[in-house]
Amino acid sequence: MTLDRFRDLAAELDRSDPLAGYRERFHVPRAADGGEAAYLCGNSLGLAPRTAREAVDRELRAWQELGVEGHFKNERPWVSFHELLTDHLCRVVGARPNEVVAMNTLTVNLHLMLASFYRPEPRRFRVLVGHAAFPSDRYALRSQIALRGHSPDDALLVAAPRPGEATLRTDDLVGLIERHRDELALVLMDGVNYYTGEFVDIPAVTAAAHRHGVVAGFDLAHAAGNVPLALHDWGVDCAVWCSYKYLNGGPGCVAGCFVHERHGLRADPVPRLAGWWGHDKATRFAMGPDFVPIPGAEGWQLSNPPLFSLAALLASLELFSEAGMDRLRAKSEALTGFLDRGLRELFPGSVDVLTPADPARRGCQLSVRVRWEARKTHAALLARGVVCDWREPDVIRLAPVPFYNRFADVMRCLDVFDQHHRGSGDG
Repeated sequence: MTLDRFRDLAAELDRSDPLAGYRERFHVPRAADGGEAAYLCGNSLGLAPRTAREAVDRELRAWQELGVEGHFKNERPWVSFHELLTDHLCRVVGARPNEVVAMNTLTVNLHLMLASFYRPEPRRFRVLVGHAAFPSDRYALRSQIALRGHSPDDALLVAAPRPGEATLRTDDLVGLIERHRDELALVLMDGVNYYTGEFVDIPAVTAAAHRHGVVAGFDLAHAAGNVPLALHDWGVDCAVWCSYKYLNGGPGCVAGCFVHERHGLRADPVPRLAGWWGHDKATRFAMGPDFVPIPGAEGWQLSNPPLFSLAALLASLELFSEAGMDRLRAKSEALTGFLDRGLRELFPGSVDVLTPADPARRGCQLSVRVRWEARKTHAALLARGVVCDWREPDVIRLAPVPFYNRFADVMRCLDVFDQHHRGSGDG
């Protein structure tokens, strides 16, 4: 199709979008010209729901008026405030109420899960990770491996794409687990990879690990609120995620954790790093010396959570429950498909989309390599009000989010690509 035809199609799709009204429920940053930006960076930081300020102010007023008594006498008591998020999180990640908890930050939660579920033995001590795992995951893994007396270089088994390919194949991942089944103690994969945007086949990887008694854990930083998840039904052992990307909880927002109930409800509690907020609620304030964990994921809590962060996240999660992940996913596939088609048809041979073409294997994000002046292309996008980000050495990440992005935003991105491409002399 021509650029004009893509523009007409974008207008048609926006007119028929059943979720179009949700854009007005978020604060959209302004571009240099004073108009709204085309914000394609929800993979890095989601936009602020308009209800977030009031949600936080409500708790600030309670603090002002009640002081410490807000823990128990507030309309929404702080001592149990995190429980208000539980049902919403269950819908987002496909879990049961006793399997999820909002707590800490992602890497803290990852360390807690590794302390409990990375149990190396003399022969089975290796951990399978993806080739483009987020650096913090690698740092956490290497430190945990070293703390257990193993060499990180020997213990990490890295899954890499085939030569000439950018993403992993499920068959190759399963085959790697099969070949190293007697050495592996843990599989720790990204649900959606931050660099390539690939959506890993979580149920297939989990099933392959479990066939050989290997624990299956996942970092869902780029998956939670982005792609459909069914962690309980898939049998995932544990998972962690942050809440400031697709979940729109705000910078540094309190994170989330999943522990399957077959572990969380065991009569003999799973070993863990303990803290008093994970202690049995009925006797927590007795301040006894012996730790008695709350059954389920809540038993991994360490400290009372950051209340204002929880309030902001709750404002966003209420929108997720209202809109529904199925409808959000349908629009996401349409938005990202429109962007993918535009990049491939309008700039053949000039733009490489690293993210899989199959919608089932990706979320909102497309990772793009530009073969002409990539840095200048990114700068041109930013200068013209298209907010996106750059990842070394040569990838532009574009993430149209169904809550607040329009097809017009995607079209604006394609227009900048076209203008810069023609201006480079390669058009």
